[in-house]
Amino acid sequence: MADDGVLPRSVLADEVKDRLLRDILSGRYPPHARIVETTVARELGLSQAPVREALRGLEATGVVEILPFRGARVRRPTTDELLEAIIVRAELETIGARLAVPRMTDDDLSDLLAHGEALRRVAESGDPHELAIADAAFHGRLIETSGNATLVRIWGSLEPFLRTSITAAIPGVDVEWTAALHWPILDALSAGDTEQVVAALRQHFELAASKIQAGWQDALPERPEPSDASEPAQV
Repeated sequence: MADDGVLPRSVLADEVKDRLLRDILSGRYPPHARIVETTVARELGLSQAPVREALRGLEATGVVEILPFRGARVRRPTTDELLEAIIVRAELETIGARLAVPRMTDDDLSDLLAHGEALRRVAESGDPHELAIADAAFHGRLIETSGNATLVRIWGSLEPFLRTSITAAIPGVDVEWTAALHWPILDALSAGDTEQVVAALRQHFELAASKIQAGWQDALPERPEPSDASEPAQV
């Protein structure tokens, strides 16, 4: 982590935001877990200002909520929130596919297929957190191939919310099933057929939505608050 006196606070806040998102994905901060400003600042050797800004950034994406007199904690969204987000992301990615496929180079396709191989390896390992990373990398690469910076930015603001909520926060997530949702997309990309890619993406998100409707619990028992307000919840 860079020194607080060298880099602008906004740059530090982005670094802290990425670090906290990784900690949420890794399970260090599960749903309802508190993220204490003073503790994070001490761990990273920073002042509280960039940590506070990072938490506000995560709040804007829906990953974290900041409660009066209680501080920040990891959110667990409702079924309706997740389904709404999936509808939006599906539309964004189909727009991305329509832009990306006609301009896709051999290098782009090779890179996407390599991401697919990474998903296959993760499926064999059974690690849900690695799956979250590989899944985001594949979809992010497809969106980047669209060449549309606005689309990349909007997609990037929504993706962490779905990734942390669906992939990392569901106990016993079926890694092989989730990875297999990508095979039809990869086949369509290999065929270079725009409409086939769009259809595969729509099916991908429809199946994900069905899985959420069948198994997502809108509420879980909240974790007890730590006795020392300066310390994070233990995981």
